[in-house]
Amino acid sequence: MLLGAFGGLYNDLIGRRSRPGAAAVIFDGEDRVLLVRHSYGRRSWELPGGGRKAKESVEETVRREVREEVGVEVMIERLTGIYYERDADQHQFAFAGHLIEGSSPRASSAEILDCAYWPLNALPRPISDFTLRRIEDARSERPRITVTVRGRRRWIG
Repeated sequence: MLLGAFGGLYNDLIGRRSRPGAAAVIFDGEDRVLLVRHSYGRRSWELPGGGRKAKESVEETVRREVREEVGVEVMIERLTGIYYERDADQHQFAFAGHLIEGSSPRASSAEILDCAYWPLNALPRPISDFTLRRIEDARSERPRITVTVRGRRRWIG
């Protein structure tokens, strides 16, 4: 689409601004990562998260999104990455966190078909390279606080 090629310029011309996104990388005691499967699009497996609402910090966004998608509270530990998706003209923030002991995540939104913890060596498909990158960055001792510019997402599986 021609307008897609102009991205930010098009958004500036019509006065639309993309909302920053925020996602949580949540590990359990067995070093498995919590993923949700969307009911729309590719029905892919992703990190719980979503778009920021007006006057909401990205930390508030990730807490709200986890609560809405899997019905539990997340305790944010640290920011693990900031990414810019050129095609969507959108910034994405990733946070490492954990759930309160005894919490049981469950799909609790119409946009979520399923949620589960997955071992890192057996992640489900389809999953994007962007999701894999954010998981890898969250496990790293070195936070990815510089903005990483991302091209189009590639789908695996």
